[in-house]
Amino acid sequence: MVEISAFSAEQIKDPFGILPGARYEFYLDLEVEEDDELYSEQGLSVRVVYGVEEARSGIVKYELLERSTEKYLDFELEAEELEAIEAFCREHLP
Repeated sequence: MVEISAFSAEQIKDPFGILPGARYEFYLDLEVEEDDELYSEQGLSVRVVYGVEEARSGIVKYELLERSTEKYLDFELEAEELEAIEAFCREHLP
């Protein structure tokens, strides 16, 4: 399981009105146990694009990154980890 140690969030501007609803970009610093396959000595963060529309709200896209190098990692989060991150984003909308 992952633990969120720090975060930042801001609304993504859509000057042309192409995207329905509102989009928010979250950067979450994650703490992961050493025996987890996601563990990295450089630290781990996730960039989340969270969408809010009339009919639906939720994660549109996410990317895992090494915190110190900002290198993209080719891993998928487990369903329970995604649910926890989605709930966190929903609770912390700017």
